[in-house]
Order: sequence, then C-alpha cells, then structure tokens
Amino acid sequence: MNAIVSIARILVGALFVFSGFIKLNDPVGFSYKLQEYFSDPVLDIPFLIPFALVIAILLVVFELVVGIMLLIGYAPKFTSWSLLLMIIFFTFLTFYSAYFNKVTDCGCFGDAIPLTPWESFYKDVILLVLILVIFFNQKYINPIFPVKYHKWVVFASFMACFAFCYHVLMHLPVFDFRPYKIGNNIAKKMQIPADAQQPVYEYLWKFSVNGEEKIIKNNGEYPQIEGELLGVETVQIQEGYVPPIHDFVIEGEEGDITDQILQEEKVLLIVVYNIRSTEMEGFEAIKKMSEEAQKKGYKVVGLTASGEQLQKKLKEKFTLNFNFYQTDETALKTIVRANPGILILNKGTITQKKHWFDASDISL
Repeated sequence: MNAIVSIARILVGALFVFSGFIKLNDPVGFSYKLQEYFSDPVLDIPFLIPFALVIAILLVVFELVVGIMLLIGYAPKFTSWSLLLMIIFFTFLTFYSAYFNKVTDCGCFGDAIPLTPWESFYKDVILLVLILVIFFNQKYINPIFPVKYHKWVVFASFMACFAFCYHVLMHLPVFDFRPYKIGNNIAKKMQIPADAQQPVYEYLWKFSVNGEEKIIKNNGEYPQIEGELLGVETVQIQEGYVPPIHDFVIEGEEGDITDQILQEEKVLLIVVYNIRSTEMEGFEAIKKMSEEAQKKGYKVVGLTASGEQLQKKLKEKFTLNFNFYQTDETALKTIVRANPGILILNKGTITQKKHWFDASDISL
C-alpha cells in the first residue's frame, strides 16, 4: 500500500502542478473559459463573470500549490481534503459539460492539450480514483525532507506563483500554444488540406407510406420508395477537419480585406477586442508607435468587435490616425491576451506580438 500511495501521490501531484502551471501561464485565457461556464446557457451564474479573472488566478494558484504540498508531504489531511473536494467539483463540471454538450473544451490544460468534454470527464474519473486511494491512506504520505522547511516551501511557492502571474498579466504568456504564436503564418493555418477528413452526415428521410409514417436513414441518396416525402433531417455524426485558424476575417466598408492584409509585407495590427473594456492608458503608447510605423511604410490596421460609434469615440479621444475593422471577438481574444495588443505581420507571418505595456519593445 505504501508503494501504491507513493505512485498515486506522484501522479496526482505532478498532474496538478502541470495543469496549474499551464493555466497560470495564461490566466486571461482561463478566465475566458470560466466566463463560458458562468454564462446563462451553462451554469447560469452570470453575476460571477466580472470576477472571472480573479477567480481564475486564485483557483490555479491553489491547484498548483496543493500539488506541491502533496508531493512534499505537507499537511496530509488538509491536502487530501482539498484534492478530494476539488476533483469532485471538477468531475461534476466535466460530466455536466459532456453530457449536455455545454462546453466543447474544459480548459483543464489550456491551449497546450485540448481535450474533448468526455476525455476531460474520463481524466477526472481516473484522478478521482487515485485521490480516493490517497485520501483513505493518508498515513502513508511521508514528508520528503525535514518538516521545518515545509512552510517555507509552500510560502515560496505562493509568492512565485503570484509573481509569475503578475508577469504574464503585464506582458503576455511566456509559452504560447495558440495558432497565432510568433512564427506562424495565418494564411497557412487557415488552409484545409486536399486529403482532409470530411464531415460525415446522416440523413433521415420521412415518408408517408399507405398512411403510415416511415423513416429511412442513409448517407444522402434519395430513397427508392413509393410514398409521399414529408421531410428530411440532416444530422452530423462525425466532424470533419477544422483548420487551426478558422474564424479570422477582417471586414470594413469595402468588404472582406483579409487576403489583402495577409499579403502585405509590413503590417501593424492593433487588437482591441472590446473598446468598452479596453485599457485606455495603453493608447498613448499605441498612438506614438502607430505614427512611427506609418512613417516607415507600415500599413496600420485596428481590429475590434465593437461598433462604429465606439470606434469613432476612441479615435477622437486619442486622435488615432488609423482605421478600425471588424473581426470576431473570440478570434481577437485568441490572437493576443491584451486589450489592446500589438502584432507585426510580414505577408501573414506573425513576426512580433506584444502587450501594450511593451509597445516600446516593438522593432519597426
């Protein structure tokens, strides 16, 4: 039993530390996932949405530190209870998401390892079994070094977590697992290979045959049957290939200019996914940089999901010399974890990406 508990302890502790660190690397992204859970269609607790970022930070820091506590053998009773309560909550949440198809990705490992709802649930079930082994055998949780140092290790872990979190919030995630990371070409990430998996559909043909209703299922060919067609229902039973970038579209008064922007050699993108919640203090630096970029031949483009009136007010307030174009808000949130954020493109390839706080570090 000592060996079994030791193995369970290492697996659970390492997984909690890894999962916590991945989410701590991108707390803003995890807060978006929590907002999805808090929304009306899922848990219907929208009053928590404004606090999603704070909750995300506290949750991932606690998750990571509890993992460390388990590995070093600190406060076995408190650690075991914390792990058990957390995994019961997570298992319920992932089952709810999977069974009712509410959230397509639980966000357990951020963008590093996307999991389907059912994969997340099975993962939590395995963790629950391991944690139950630990919970009922706490006496086998032995410290790996002198107990007098444990509090200092836990304290240092908390401080390191909050320091790292502050760094990524004021700059950008240290590790970027999204398709918009530096070095990626947006146009290439939007392409669908010729041999890509196609979606599979099932057709349900409803006929009236001699006064009786009859349903025939097939892959799409019209059934050879005598009777009156009442209707047909199409159901997707298998999803086809979805490119890493599938919702990036830039639209303005002149229409879709996505291809035009992705063919330009020198492009400066200013991403403001929501003007109402943007950090206004960043636009002095944005204004200075955009003017310098235009002098050096860059095409400066603002991307936002906000309406024309808000765009006009923002431009007038800071006398911005570039126009805003419409892009999907979810896509903009994925592109850069800053509002506003900055990207440099060279024929669609992302060469630089910065938080507005680091606007002065952009090399033109």
